[in-house]
Amino acid sequence: MASTSCNELAVELLQHCLAGSRWPTRLLDKILEAGCSDAFFRVVVERLADLFEPRLCDVYADLFTQMMERAMPGANAAELLARYQRVRRARVCRADPDEVFVLSRVTLGADIKVTSMVLDAARKRFPKARVSLVGSAKSAELFAGDPEIGHLRMEYPRAASLPQKLAAGVEVGDRLSSPNAIVIDPDSRLTQLGLLPVCDEANYFFFESRGYGGNGSDDLSALTKLWLRETFEVEAEARIAPVNAGAGDIPKPFATVSLGVGENAVKRVSGTFEAQLLRQVGTQFPVVCIDKGAGGEEARRVDAAIVASGIGDRVRLWEGSFSGFAALIATSKFYVGYDSAGQHAAAALGVPLVSVFSGYVSERMFRRWRPAGGGAIEIVQVSANSDHRKVFHDTLAAMSRIVHSY
Repeated sequence: MASTSCNELAVELLQHCLAGSRWPTRLLDKILEAGCSDAFFRVVVERLADLFEPRLCDVYADLFTQMMERAMPGANAAELLARYQRVRRARVCRADPDEVFVLSRVTLGADIKVTSMVLDAARKRFPKARVSLVGSAKSAELFAGDPEIGHLRMEYPRAASLPQKLAAGVEVGDRLSSPNAIVIDPDSRLTQLGLLPVCDEANYFFFESRGYGGNGSDDLSALTKLWLRETFEVEAEARIAPVNAGAGDIPKPFATVSLGVGENAVKRVSGTFEAQLLRQVGTQFPVVCIDKGAGGEEARRVDAAIVASGIGDRVRLWEGSFSGFAALIATSKFYVGYDSAGQHAAAALGVPLVSVFSGYVSERMFRRWRPAGGGAIEIVQVSANSDHRKVFHDTLAAMSRIVHSY
C-alpha cells in the first residue's frame, strides 16, 4: 500500500484517539495488514506521547495492547492492560538486589535527560549492586568513562515493523532473567512504554513520564528527580561520562555548536539563521567546534552555513560519534544548538548554553523537554510563525546574556 494510504489510515486513527471516540477495529486490522507500522508509530504513537496529556496515556495503553494482541502470538490485550494499570502506580522500592537493569529510552537526548538520572539513583540506592544500562552501543558510550555502569547491549529496531519491535522487546525480557535483579523502566521504547512485560511485576519499577506530573509545567528532569525520590528515596542528578576523544588539541576557550535536528526539519529555523548564528559565535570565540552529525543533509547544511558565515578559518569540524562530541561539549566554554541531544549534554555537564527550541507539537512538550541543569541556560522559544530575523535577534540577546555572565 502506498505511504500516503498508510498516512491516511494513521491520521484517521489519531483523530479517534484525540477526540476520545472509539476507533473501529477494522482500522487496526487495516494498519497491520497493509504493513503501516512506520506511519502508526510516526503519526499516532509519537503524537500521543509528545502531547504529554495524562488522559492520552490511557488511550495509548488501550490502543497499543489491542495492536499487541493482533501482532504478537499469545498476547492478551485485557491482561496486558490490567498489568499496565498496576505497574504504572509509583511505589517505594524495598528490594536489595544484586543487579539493577536500567532500560534505555533509545534516543540519546532522553538517555541524557532522563535515563542518566535513573542510573545515578540506582548507584546511590544500591551501592553494592551491579548497575547496567540496557540499550544501544551509542547510548552506552555516553557513560563509557564511568566504570561503575555496566552495559547489556540491546539495539532497538527503530525502522522495523510492529511485530519485529515486539519480538525485540521479548528478547529484552529473555536477557534480563537474572536472580535477585530489578528492572527500572523510565518509559522505554524497548517495552513500548511499559506495556511489554520483561520481568516479574514485583521486580519492575516503571516511570510513566508522559503522565507523571499531571497537567503541570515541570520539565522532565524535575519530574524524574521527584519520581526517583518517591520510589528509591534518593536524590539524583543527570550525569554522563563520555570518553574524551580529541578535545586536547583544540585551543581554549572554544564554543561547540550543533545544527542537528534528528531528521525533523520542523526543528530548524529557515532563511539565513544558521549562517548568521555561526558568524556571531565566531566573533565571540577564537575556535568554533561544529558537529557534522551522521553526514547527509545535516553535513551539507553545516558546510553551507560555514561558507556563508565567513568564519571557516575558526572552525573545527567534528565527524565522529555523538559521545565524542559530548566530550568536546564538556571542555567547551559555551554551547548553542537546536532542540537535540547536544543541549541536554551541555545541561548535564554544566556548560552554559543557548537552546533554539522549535518544532514542538504542544506547549507542554516544550515545557517537558526544555534543557535543565546547574549551569547558565537560555532558551529561545520559536513558534511556527516566527520570522527567522526575530529568532536570530532573540538568540543574539540570549547569547549576550550567557557570554557576558562569565
